[in-house]
Amino acid sequence: MKHLQITISGKVQGVFFRASTKAVADALGVKGVVMNQQDGTVYIQAEGDEFSLEEFLDFCRVGPEKAVVEKVVVQDGELKNYRNFEIIKKITRT
Repeated sequence: MKHLQITISGKVQGVFFRASTKAVADALGVKGVVMNQQDGTVYIQAEGDEFSLEEFLDFCRVGPEKAVVEKVVVQDGELKNYRNFEIIKKITRT
């Protein structure tokens, strides 16, 4: 199991990025959270096996149909043992 912290920049808010991310995460068995940031980015904490996370990152680099992903920053993090994948609705301050 690995934990990734992912920040996605571009046209990624208002294009169903969070909902699409949850659908992909659920299909791959990836656990964690996704949220919009005040600076216009989308922030994800994702946990899963190596294969699932690679597939998940492939989606993150493209996003849903109306998204325009310009940059994806990935950092390893400490496991938090999420039980599922959730959308956090409230915009957090960066």
